[in-house]
Amino acid sequence: MSAISARRTSSAAATRGGGVLPWLALPALVAFAVFALIPLVGVLLLSFTSWDTLGEIQLTGLESWRQVLTDPGLPHALWVTFLIMLLSWAFQTPASILIGVFLAGRQRYRELLAVLYFIPLLLSSAAIAITFKALLDPNFGLGAGLGLDFLTQDWLGEPGLAFGVVIFVVSWQYIPFHSLLYQGGVRQIPRSLYEAAELDGAGRIRMFFSITLPQLKYTIITSSTLMLVGSLTFFDLIFVLTEGGPGDATRALALDMYKRGFQANLMGAACVIGVILVLVGLALALLLRRIGGRDPYASQLEGA
Repeated sequence: MSAISARRTSSAAATRGGGVLPWLALPALVAFAVFALIPLVGVLLLSFTSWDTLGEIQLTGLESWRQVLTDPGLPHALWVTFLIMLLSWAFQTPASILIGVFLAGRQRYRELLAVLYFIPLLLSSAAIAITFKALLDPNFGLGAGLGLDFLTQDWLGEPGLAFGVVIFVVSWQYIPFHSLLYQGGVRQIPRSLYEAAELDGAGRIRMFFSITLPQLKYTIITSSTLMLVGSLTFFDLIFVLTEGGPGDATRALALDMYKRGFQANLMGAACVIGVILVLVGLALALLLRRIGGRDPYASQLEGA
């Protein structure tokens, strides 16, 4: 009888818990709807209108879409956006993995170094852009002050150099965040795997490529998703650093959206670009999820 009553009690508790869980998720769903779904629907509706942010909103159908999709500047903005995305990913990922693996160890002063590495993420993007803009000034910057000729170039006045500066500054700011992800992933790897590899005579480099990297598969997928999708929204740093110049060398899609909406007062066209950004981000997220495997809940230690 005691076993039967215990089972009834547990089933009753499970039933009550099942009824409570949806209500616990309700605040998050409301916040998601208010701050994500409703604005997204509003942007989609505005993309079919003409509005200068002051007058009346006029329904124009597909006119804003035709205007944006036939603009010769759109392919260039898309190319710049994807180039920033790919190059920053290629630069940030190896550096983040190496720093994360280092911080996950037992080195001396590791806690102090972890704090120092994390500082760039705590700074404002606009403040970082202003600082680097001042440091790279060919007349009054770091190069002129220290007498270093290779730093006195017109870093933000030449297309190739300006684009490289954007990639470097973006990576410098966000590498600490992704290093933190990899640090947590490395700490989840069982020590027994490395001990077995040591008994087999494997060195540190062999263990890194044979154990650490394979076990970080899902961490790499998560980090890459945040990195690639997040790079679609780079605006403030590029705006303060180069304003999309020289020419249109660093005019990414998010910056193009701002200039159309708030400088040219073409809010309908800006909303079209916003919808394009959402679609591209969604496609990237789904692609990376497919690359990561069919089971999103698969253990990082699968096959260990």
